[in-house]
Amino acid sequence: MGLRIKDVIKEKGLTVQTLAERMGINRVGLSNHINGNPSVAVLEKIAAALEVPIQELFEEEDSKTINGYVEIRHEIFRIKSFSDLEALIDRFKE
Repeated sequence: MGLRIKDVIKEKGLTVQTLAERMGINRVGLSNHINGNPSVAVLEKIAAALEVPIQELFEEEDSKTINGYVEIRHEIFRIKSFSDLEALIDRFKE
């Protein structure tokens, strides 16, 4: 699961410098957190400074993603998208 802190900063019309000032830390320190692996405590501080719920800092998983295999009549098919699935269904509808 990725972070979208930079996106939220832009959405709020802020800069990393402004957010760092709100948090009482320097820009380099905040950049290190954003580009690294921030702790939950740091994420909570960032969310509070941005005035968003902490969940807003995380990328949403694409609920439309499909990845798997289907076996039909002893033949295995790889499915990577809904269109793959639809094509497979159409092929075997008869």
